[in-house]
Amino acid sequence: MRITIFPLPGAVLYPGLQLPLHIFEPRYRAMISDALARDRRIGMIQPQRPVEGAPLYAVGCLGRIGDVEALDDGRFNILLEGESRFRLLRELDVSTPFRQIEAELLPEDGDEVLAAIERASFEREARRFADAQGYAVDWDQVARLDDQSLINGVSQIAPFDAAAKQALLEVSSLRERCELLVQLMQFFGRRADDDDEDGVTLQ
Repeated sequence: MRITIFPLPGAVLYPGLQLPLHIFEPRYRAMISDALARDRRIGMIQPQRPVEGAPLYAVGCLGRIGDVEALDDGRFNILLEGESRFRLLRELDVSTPFRQIEAELLPEDGDEVLAAIERASFEREARRFADAQGYAVDWDQVARLDDQSLINGVSQIAPFDAAAKQALLEVSSLRERCELLVQLMQFFGRRADDDDEDGVTLQ
């Protein structure tokens, strides 16, 4: 299928989740106007480098534009709702100011759940990571989330670098994503501790 893409470094979307976006560049304003006139869908995918025309990572997520606020100066505030991950097949040669690709949708197991011990282990590591980073978290609210919303939600908003966030997106099963997320929290947590000991922070 043909997908209009928004290659935004550090921005990752997951099926079933939402991503608020402020659209201000003329080419992406044109992209949103085009999508609204068609099927309201665009694909979020990360470039491999934060430069114009950079190669793209292999996996992104197709989203449907939900809420739209059209501002007087042509900018948009939108809420993009994740529908399905996709795999990039090839980039298309187009005349539009925005990039387009040919892609295949990836199957999603929306019913997959974690074992109770896996869930407990993840929440314990997440608490440790949040405390170390100084994040205020409503853990009662977290406990009410289903496994998919919890793991994918943390993967989407976690303060990891672009490559780590991409690795999480490319993992096909919830259990594997959970395991990788725990490893990343431990790794980034240790790195922060090492930097603090050297008198350097990640801020």
